[in-house]
Amino acid sequence: MKIDIISDTVCPWCFIGKRKLEKALESRPDLEVEITWRPFQLHPEMPREGADRAEFIAAKFGSQERAKQLYENVKMAGDAVDIDFNFDKIKRSPNTLDSHRMLRWAESANCQDAMAEILFRRFFIDGEDLGDQQNLIAAAQEAGMDADIVRDLLESDTDLETISKEDQMAREMGISGVPFFIIDNKYSLSGAQDPAAFLATFDKIDEENKAAGES
Repeated sequence: MKIDIISDTVCPWCFIGKRKLEKALESRPDLEVEITWRPFQLHPEMPREGADRAEFIAAKFGSQERAKQLYENVKMAGDAVDIDFNFDKIKRSPNTLDSHRMLRWAESANCQDAMAEILFRRFFIDGEDLGDQQNLIAAAQEAGMDADIVRDLLESDTDLETISKEDQMAREMGISGVPFFIIDNKYSLSGAQDPAAFLATFDKIDEENKAAGES
């Protein structure tokens, strides 16, 4: 079974959605799954150097007080899936192009899902700036990638256009928010769905495959 996850590396609901998908997959240990992470920038207008986090969220949500209320709800949802969000530790809101390039290269290195986990953790729990190339190189090393190769790639324009085109393709498909899950190129689930929603889709695909095999 193929699962494409369209997400952004600074999307807390994408982190929560990852955990809920993992919970569903734990209930289907015999299911062979190929997971691919696809890029989507929630804030494509973000300067490449990023922005001060406090100023950015105040502008986005109207005030820091309003942002704090909303993030409390996200934190509660994170607690339910064992994610200890540490929003106060985040000082920069990054442009996520380079982190999406990292995920693309991690796919070639067969460690993409691990890289997604590392990037989510480093941003939401450790408060690291994912726009800082040194932090991305450290993430690559943690995932087992070659730091020198990654450093050279980050210093180039490699895959910048590809990431932008994939992001635009998602928007042309009608995707306006993430996470967005595409299962077997046929079914889609929008948002951080509960495990039951994934399981229902898995069962439907299984039933269809059995029916096709009997016909």
